[in-house]
Amino acid sequence: MKCGGAGTQEVESAVTCDHATALHKTLSQKQNNSQPGSGKNTMGDLSRTPAAETLSQLGQTLQSLKTRLENLEQYSRLNSSSQTNSLKDLLQSKIDELERQVLSRVNTLEEGKGGPRNDTEERVKIETALTSLHQRISELEKGQKDNRPGDKFQLTFPLRTNYMYAKVKKSLPEMYAFTVCMWLKSSAAPGVGTPFSYAVPGQANELVLIEWGNNPMEILINDKVAKLPFVINDGKWHHICVTWTTRDGVWEAYQDGTQGGSGENLAPYHPIKPQGVLVLGQEQDTLGGGFDATQAFVGELAHFNIWDRKLTPGEVYNLATCSTKALSGNVIAWAESHIEIYGGATKWTFEACRQIN
Repeated sequence: MKCGGAGTQEVESAVTCDHATALHKTLSQKQNNSQPGSGKNTMGDLSRTPAAETLSQLGQTLQSLKTRLENLEQYSRLNSSSQTNSLKDLLQSKIDELERQVLSRVNTLEEGKGGPRNDTEERVKIETALTSLHQRISELEKGQKDNRPGDKFQLTFPLRTNYMYAKVKKSLPEMYAFTVCMWLKSSAAPGVGTPFSYAVPGQANELVLIEWGNNPMEILINDKVAKLPFVINDGKWHHICVTWTTRDGVWEAYQDGTQGGSGENLAPYHPIKPQGVLVLGQEQDTLGGGFDATQAFVGELAHFNIWDRKLTPGEVYNLATCSTKALSGNVIAWAESHIEIYGGATKWTFEACRQIN
């Protein structure tokens, strides 16, 4: 049940997508109307009145819950049970009702009705309902998690915040070469944000992948920068890899199994330092923290793997095509037990090349 996605959709799904589209359009119009003429658009964040800001956040939270419910629906089709389906239908009806309430509050704001007290009361009611929905969906997610293999999952970061992220429990060793690969899906603009960052004591930018503002995606090693040829913010799944060796600082970039760029003199003869903090979804300004919402990753991420050597083009291609010969990272391997999530980031069942696009 993906809004705007390809494939067969049920009537119920189409109706729900219409609600979501209407809510998104109305909130977007309200945000644009509230933007001062001289305001600066930073990473898509618009200046808004407090009431419009609250409604926007509620709308985004609703969309996040809808995405989680959509994933549960996909799972329930494969593992159907009357209990799961009836609970799913109940949650769907509650989300539809909450969308109608948010749209009603937006219309009231546009008409100039309602006072601060009414706005606060309505917000509390909606937030209470959202909390209840979150708890019920989390229960369903737990049941889903108990039945999936440890590497068949993705992380979802639905909002651009400074508190939503995932942390890899394992640190990196000293490395004189590496390959980092992952699946990414995002339609965020401008800039998808920071898929991952690795900070060590004394150097927050030891190893970072970031696409910020209107800049191209970049990789930073010891604060030195190389611009990458990736184009991934089209709302589709893409497999990306970056290889690097300390000898002459030679790097290569691959998208969907094909090399798209290369260079040298990127932090030459600087080994990647050990004992740092590896974070997914945020850029670190301090060791393990100092997050900036404008640099946060918005989208979905899966199969994040790191090797302490340069993979061959054939090995990268095997990963991008989900070959049975595909390797797991010998430094960081994608496993659910290795990842801790914070701030509302979620884990979902995901099988690369079977679910993509």
